[in-house]
Formats: sequence, structure tokens, C-alpha cells
Amino acid sequence: MSISVKGLTKIYGSQRAVDNIEFELKKGEIVGFLGPNGAGKSTTMKMITGYLPATSGDIRVCGLDIAEKPLEVKKVIGYLPESNPLYYDMYVREYLEFSAGIHQIKNAKARIEEMIELTGLTKEAHKKIGMLSKGYKQRVGLAQAMLHNPEVLILDEPTTGLDPNQIVEIRELITRIGKKKTVLLSTHIMQEVQAMCSRVMIINNGKIVADDSIDKIQQANTAQGVLIVQFEQTIDEQLLTQLANVHSKQSMGNNKWKLFTQKPEELRKEVMQMALNHDINISSMQSEAQSLEDIFRNLTQSAN
Repeated sequence: MSISVKGLTKIYGSQRAVDNIEFELKKGEIVGFLGPNGAGKSTTMKMITGYLPATSGDIRVCGLDIAEKPLEVKKVIGYLPESNPLYYDMYVREYLEFSAGIHQIKNAKARIEEMIELTGLTKEAHKKIGMLSKGYKQRVGLAQAMLHNPEVLILDEPTTGLDPNQIVEIRELITRIGKKKTVLLSTHIMQEVQAMCSRVMIINNGKIVADDSIDKIQQANTAQGVLIVQFEQTIDEQLLTQLANVHSKQSMGNNKWKLFTQKPEELRKEVMQMALNHDINISSMQSEAQSLEDIFRNLTQSAN
């Protein structure tokens, strides 16, 4: 296994930021690590990279125990943190030369040029990093993370703050890289997960609440249905809360509601009866399959 995590826990005072989680990642997997803010994603990633010590648990990367061989583990990991730590006064090549020196890379010049070409930095490589756009700064961060040809890439929200074109370019780059390496990436963008990832892990309140391929996660949640109801007038939200078969709900604006339920047909009857009792007109009502975003919402938030 490229990454093996067992019983991993991180405690800050009385808060269990990460609570006894376990998972394994194989070579060639691109795994999306999802969760709401504060769920434990970044903390987990920092522990895997050795940036943070674990309170308890076992982490092995490419067979190396991070507690026993932290430097050896760092040699096989490429890490792009959420806040990309670049030296803005350095030129792109200068910064990559500096990074190559830290990793003691042989034939560093050729490797640097290879990374510049791979990450699409050729036209910007003569500039200072501080002069680059957000998208190109992310590319420099990726080039640095891959420079020493690591077995494992840990990418914490690699496309945050990028425009749509930049997101597509970085997504394509990660997809190419992931064919030969193990990639663990966190993101809040579900389209990215569906476009890049072979597998998804969802963490909430420090615990893994789902871990499988997207298809299997969706299949496992087929019992959880979705009913889309469009009302002709504004209704009291409390009426929806009182419906017995509503697990949670989401306003879609313009008097339109997405209702989550384990019993779609029974909920349909309930909505019809509620409308009749309160003289409410329904424009449309239809069932649909849950999207990955719907599943994420249901796994990471309480019923409203």
C-alpha cells in the first residue's frame, strides 16, 4: 500500500479533530478527500506528511513508519498545502533550483525543465513568483511537489481560487500525474471529484463516514431518495419540517424545495395531503437520483 492509516487520532485540548480513522491507498489511485470545513481533512493530510504529530495511531507511507523514519517518508511524498508557501521574491527557476537542492536531486537542471514543461510554466518561468497569477502560482507549487518524483502526492485544495479555465488545466495535470502515482486531494468542488477521482472518502467530525468508488457510494445511498417540489406560492418552511418522512431539505429558491427521504412514495403522499390541508398549490413534483453533492450534504449535516 502507498498509504496505510490505522487508528489515527489528533486531539486538541478537548476536541478530537481526527477520531480513530483508518484507510489504505494504492498506487494509481486518485482519491478525493471530502468534508465540511473543520471536519479534519487538512489535519489528516498534515499528519500523513509529518507536518503534524499524531496523538495516536499508525501511519505508513510506501511501507515506511512515519514515527520511526520521518525524513525517509518526506522523500517519497510531494505536498501542496492549502496555503501554497512560495517565496515571492524568487524567480520560478530559482525557486525550483532551491527546492532541488533541498532534495539533493541529481541532474537537477533537466528535472526542473521537465517539471516546468509538464506544469505549463514555460512562458512564465523567467518571472518572479510574486508576479504570477494565482493559477500559475499553483502550478509552481505542483512543480515543487513533484520535483523529486515522489511516489505519493498530497494536495490540499489544489484548485482553490482559480478561474474555470485554470481549474480544468490543473485538473487535467493531476489526472495525468495520478496514473503513475498515488494522489490524495481535498476539494469542495464535486465536479472535480467526479472528473478526477477513482474513489472518495468523506470525513465529518473527525470520522470517516464514507469510503468507496463514486458509483458504489451512490448505490449505497439509493434508499435515500430526493423529491423536488415546486409550489405556486411561498410556504411556511415549518410545514416541511413537520413532514414525517423528510430527512432533510434544501431550498432551491423561487418556492422550489429539494426534500430528502428514505420513503419517496410515502413522502409524495404526505406533501399532497399537506398542500390540501393548507390550501397550497403544487406546480410540479418529481423524484430524482441523489447526486454526489446530495450524498455529501446528507452525510455531513444534521436534518434541518
